[in-house]
Amino acid sequence: MRLSEHAYRTVSALRGPLLFLEQVFAARIGELVKIVAPDGRQMDGEVLTADGDRVVVQVYGETQGLDRDRTEVILQDAVKQAPLGQGLLGRSFDGSFVPRDGMPMFIPELWAPISGAPMNPVARKHPEEMIETGLSCIDGLNTLVKGQKLPIFSCSGLPARELTDQLLSHCRLPGGGPFVVVFVSIGLTHFEYLYYLETLARMENRFVAFVNLADDPVVERLLAPRLGLTVAEDLAFRCGMDVLVIMADMTNYCDALREIATAREELPGRRGYPGHMYSDLASLYERAGRIHGREGSITMLPVVTMPEDDITHPIPDLTGYITEGQIVLSRELHQKGIFPPVDVLPSLSRLMQNGIGAGRTREDHQGVVNLLYRAYAKGCDLRRLEAVVGREGMLAEDQKMLDFADRFEVDFIHQGEQRRTVGDTLDLGKQLLGEFGLVPP
Repeated sequence: MRLSEHAYRTVSALRGPLLFLEQVFAARIGELVKIVAPDGRQMDGEVLTADGDRVVVQVYGETQGLDRDRTEVILQDAVKQAPLGQGLLGRSFDGSFVPRDGMPMFIPELWAPISGAPMNPVARKHPEEMIETGLSCIDGLNTLVKGQKLPIFSCSGLPARELTDQLLSHCRLPGGGPFVVVFVSIGLTHFEYLYYLETLARMENRFVAFVNLADDPVVERLLAPRLGLTVAEDLAFRCGMDVLVIMADMTNYCDALREIATAREELPGRRGYPGHMYSDLASLYERAGRIHGREGSITMLPVVTMPEDDITHPIPDLTGYITEGQIVLSRELHQKGIFPPVDVLPSLSRLMQNGIGAGRTREDHQGVVNLLYRAYAKGCDLRRLEAVVGREGMLAEDQKMLDFADRFEVDFIHQGEQRRTVGDTLDLGKQLLGEFGLVPP
């Protein structure tokens, strides 16, 4: 039954978070929908697909209590928008933009669609300035640059949560300036939420958080990153701030994407994930960057837990295609008690060359890094020979390289909760090289 020009009671089916509607006139993909339950409850939704007069609506909330005959669906002739403004700073919200911190909703300065405005490739400004994370394995060897998207590949059981927590509190600009962290957590347990909450409380007004818990509606896992990135775009390109977006865990996001695609009866792709997952991830990651003539920037650190420790799994595989490098955590280093357990050999920052050197970090940065990589790679390679012939059967020079690899892991990569500036990192690297008679050019 159609009630008015935009209101319908023609629900044909309910399947998970999806509502199927028939006899709909002129619905648009992405159009905002108001759903009124039989008991008077109201919730929001969005038109997911429109095929003739048949429409699939994605419900933002629980569909329990809805039925086919008495549920009213109202098309609102508008797209999903987010409230924006500097009143967001220091606040925590859920995946539907409802405050989680017990404070009233702020007064927005403006509203903007959560899909964002596509960034003209010609208007993109090349990333050139580093962001200091306080971690030697990143600042020294895989430098993060403003406007970059650099994923962290973890495995089940590794301390990705502790690493994310340190990044939240330690990241800043080397020379100071307006810097904000937008933290988007996807599918967190309550324990993990309380763990991050302590760090966020110490950050005062230098953050905005969107927290989706494991027992929240699955659709909110798709919504939270878009809300966070819309806020980041406003703070960066309207307010002139440098924004770091940390999203953890993107594996939960992709699993939610697969669940929705299954409910829509889409043909599955690799490992059951939808064929459009690449373009969906790109629609998030490509919102990072800088714009000519604008002061701010958006830098992105998505955390990806690799299922079955498989870096060729579709989630890390597609993420690697879109982003500019990767930080890889190592189970072997974690078992040695190294924190952060970053395996620097497969790790890479493709934009590192643009953010280091004279006038940015230090003129000796590249030389120190090259020699550290060369010596550590040789030491790791000799470990395999040591397992065959034993240490006593190796040349003295080879034994020195084995000792260097051990010291590099213990003294340089491992730093616990300590924060190091990029200057401290380079000084430590030069000191370590000097002890083994290695002098950077």
